[in-house]
Amino acid sequence: MSEVSREKIEAVLAQVVDPHLAVSLMEAKVVQEIRIDNGAVAIDLRMSYPCQRWAQTLRSMVVEPVSALEGVSAVTVNVTQKIIAHSVQHGVKRLENVKNIIAVASGKGGVGKSTTSANLALALASEGATVGLLDADIYGPSQPRMMGLSGQPESKDGKSLEPMENYGVQTMSIGFLIDEETPMIWRGPMVTQALEQLLNDTRWRDLDYLIIDLPPGTGDTQLTLAQKVPVSGAIIVTTPQDIALLDARKGLKMFEKVEVPILGIVENMSTHICSECGHEEHIFGQGGGQTMASEAGIELLGSLPLEMSIRMQADSGKPTVVAEPDSRTAEAYREIARKAAARLSRQAKDYSAAFPTIVIQNT
Repeated sequence: MSEVSREKIEAVLAQVVDPHLAVSLMEAKVVQEIRIDNGAVAIDLRMSYPCQRWAQTLRSMVVEPVSALEGVSAVTVNVTQKIIAHSVQHGVKRLENVKNIIAVASGKGGVGKSTTSANLALALASEGATVGLLDADIYGPSQPRMMGLSGQPESKDGKSLEPMENYGVQTMSIGFLIDEETPMIWRGPMVTQALEQLLNDTRWRDLDYLIIDLPPGTGDTQLTLAQKVPVSGAIIVTTPQDIALLDARKGLKMFEKVEVPILGIVENMSTHICSECGHEEHIFGQGGGQTMASEAGIELLGSLPLEMSIRMQADSGKPTVVAEPDSRTAEAYREIARKAAARLSRQAKDYSAAFPTIVIQNT
């Protein structure tokens, strides 16, 4: 039996398309090493996005076609992941200890943006990333309750805040610093200043991703954040309803104007399945998210159902991804998270750390 060549293995890997990156493993440059020893093939893949739970599926996608090659007696696939920092808006200073910031936005309220943000943060963490979650909705902070957190954050040095943590996600919100029923009667500049402080004065610990749950709308607060916060990419959450799509398009245009890449659209409340009879109904319309994505030339990252359990789990402080990790809905959140992170990994890298800082001193 003749030994298989490296070229033949690479030719096979050039046909294996990663569904999240939407390119082949060879094109994505994730194949680190191929070792051949008497017909035993070992392949090392280093993925550019978190995929710890999904890695076994990826292994199977590689093992099956490579095993079919003549001269191959065994195939071993080792999957690791390395998440790097990506470029942000021109002229905006990168945040220390945070590789990538992903803003989750919607043009209007009531589309499930905060629930989606919490579940996406948890999904990225479940796939092996170090994740933070910033609740940027000063007027209606909901992440403390959704993430099952209460109390006030510590300050070890009297200047900065330690993020609160649950389910492996570091979280910060104005909701930790005020009473839950106290209304925030603040004008725009105060809100912007408070958010900048929450972002910059929190001691985030080596985050691969910081998810920012933006307040709904496209007003002064959102625009200022989009201009001052070093965002690597944005996710737009909408429902299929025409009015929601109309406002979501405004959010899309806002990020385009400040040169923040759109990672994709999430269509929430896409379909409802009756818990009594199983009848499926498109309460808010059908196909709106896909139409919007196609018109804008961006990706529909996924669709999520209108389910009572999603709302109940978020309200009880244990979102779907941790409450029912093996459910179809939790897998939908993880698929969206992997696609968004994979899309981000295809963008320009941040090379600022590679260059020294030049300091001129008078001597």
